[in-house]
Amino acid sequence: MATVSRALNGIDKVAGITRERVLKIVHELDYVPHSGARALSTRRTETIGVLLPDLHGEYFSELIRGIDLAARQHGLHLLLSSSHGDPTEAAAALRAMRSRVDSIIVMLPSAGEELLVHSRKGPVPMVFLGSGDHRDHPSFEIDNYGGAVAITRHLLDSGRRGIAFVAGPLDNREARERERGYRAAIASAGGDEWIVAGDFSEQSGRDAAAQFIAGPRPDAIFCANDMMAIGCLESLREAGLRIPDDIALAGFDDIPIARYVSPALTTAAVPIAAIGRRALECCVELIAGRKTKRRHVIQPELVVRSSTQRRPTDR
Repeated sequence: MATVSRALNGIDKVAGITRERVLKIVHELDYVPHSGARALSTRRTETIGVLLPDLHGEYFSELIRGIDLAARQHGLHLLLSSSHGDPTEAAAALRAMRSRVDSIIVMLPSAGEELLVHSRKGPVPMVFLGSGDHRDHPSFEIDNYGGAVAITRHLLDSGRRGIAFVAGPLDNREARERERGYRAAIASAGGDEWIVAGDFSEQSGRDAAAQFIAGPRPDAIFCANDMMAIGCLESLREAGLRIPDDIALAGFDDIPIARYVSPALTTAAVPIAAIGRRALECCVELIAGRKTKRRHVIQPELVVRSSTQRRPTDR
């Protein structure tokens, strides 16, 4: 039994011919080591938990893609779960994961973070995605305020003055920071705020567009994420409006489809997959007992595409 164990775990104390024989029989029997028993022995599950508010949509699929690619490079498995935006579900999922994984990547729901205090304690190291009070754990945050300021200033610099903002959910930190950035840029230009409610969904972008189509009509629309901008784009085109000639349009995140819609969407680009990869690699460092940087702030990049091309200067 000890020889088989050493052969399967790659320990050098097994002669080559013996190792080959063991592996041959393992293959013939289609034998798979019991992961629970191995975890009890090694105190490692070789698994990383990932808890997100949702698993649906291009943003989360791109994030998971980055996490998964890094996990494969390190020979690790993933255990995925969604809180559906419910803090109670998130707390229950974290408690369930703690005995089954070596580390956890978590993006908390927008509200009710106080319910997760006890779930965040324990020996399993955690890495957080998104803003919040994570001083005891490494976190990866996006400068949502700065990205929103950059988008709004770009629209102002291109000659637009009536700039509407389609906001995200009121209880979402990232959405509030993006709205704050929009407000700051508009105020610095001496303009008037024009804010319409949204919830990050494509349908809420369509609903916002319906208001603009009915009038009054803005010179430009800045949506707090790309999915709302894409919903807005479709409704505006169906109404016969030209983008950017009649209305300029911009989003936030740079999800993969943003560059393929027509016209291609101007946005504040976030390296979504790279954030997932870096979070997984941070877990690896924590599992190994190495110190890591506590707070990582990612700066969005203004990516100007044809949905906001500069208007010709009047002569």
